[in-house]
Amino acid sequence: MADVKSKGSTLNTLKQHALTAISYLIPIVVGGGFLLAIGSLMGGATIENFNSDWSFADTLYTMGSQILGMLPVVIGTGIAFSIADKPGIAAGFLVGLISIKMNAGFIGGFAGGYIAGYIALFLKNKMHVPQWAEGLKPMLLIPLISCFLVGMIMFYVLGTPISIFTEALNNFIKGLDMSQTLLFGLIIGVLSGVDYGGPINKVVYAFLLSLQSEGINEPMAVLMLASMVTPFGLTMMYPMQKIFRKNVFNKTEVDTLKTAFPMGVCMITEGCYPIIFNHLLPCVIATGVGAGVGGALSMLWACASPVPHGGLFAMVTMTNPFGWLAALLIGSLVFAIVLFVILKPVDPEAEIVLDESKEADIDLSDIKIS
Repeated sequence: MADVKSKGSTLNTLKQHALTAISYLIPIVVGGGFLLAIGSLMGGATIENFNSDWSFADTLYTMGSQILGMLPVVIGTGIAFSIADKPGIAAGFLVGLISIKMNAGFIGGFAGGYIAGYIALFLKNKMHVPQWAEGLKPMLLIPLISCFLVGMIMFYVLGTPISIFTEALNNFIKGLDMSQTLLFGLIIGVLSGVDYGGPINKVVYAFLLSLQSEGINEPMAVLMLASMVTPFGLTMMYPMQKIFRKNVFNKTEVDTLKTAFPMGVCMITEGCYPIIFNHLLPCVIATGVGAGVGGALSMLWACASPVPHGGLFAMVTMTNPFGWLAALLIGSLVFAIVLFVILKPVDPEAEIVLDESKEADIDLSDIKIS
């Protein structure tokens, strides 16, 4: 039992470092993605030579592409900082730069960030120096030694295999046929949606960011869609009550919809939690079916988003935005139909009174915004 707990604790620690780094990454990716997409819409291109003529659209496109090109650096630095604090920053930064140089990409920065962080942490805890050199330890000795060690590991051990794996993964996804594309979209949709922004969603998100850093943006559009199916689907169920004369929402849940839908437009699922937790298993089933259908259609219609967040506001940056919107609405309608059929009728005037003793036992620590 102790071994099981130890493994669980280790995995949770590793996951927490990744989530910390991703929380730093999101605003950078969103900012860069919007700059790149707006610049692209205006006909911009990368500025190769500043001595030649370049336009305002070119500046936006170049700024966005420069930011997105640094994703391995951001994720590597974020993970290393989360593990070792400031002494890990230099090694994490170097890992990202080497990953870019060796075409190891986001995966190289992600894996290398852990190596850099734990090397710096080991030195921080185990390296002993004379009293007069204590001030040099975090500012000079740990960054120098950790950069040297992690650089050797990346250049001579991990960089090339990760680069080969990254290229093979990208080629595999780009070479999917129609049936494989549908299946891939369905799987991404289900995994992105069923835990409502929890650990499964974050693992998928990190994987899709690695694809996005290589210019494969279709899977990220699926994740965005899957995160919005539940609030949109719950909203669609409200008029269905009137049409089919079956009340499935009580008064409290109807009030919840007033905030759930606008939050869903912004790709935030937290507004749905009061309804989800009242009907957890039915909602998970309906979300899996609806997000899977929507994800498959989004991949089939080649909808792509260079921006990994923003909900409907990101539509202007997408490839085939109306196809993506159609996939979202169809997936949400499927969610609504499945959940509407599963749920039993309720008294529309009833209000749920929460039992505070039970509520205190609920652990929401893993719940994150999708």
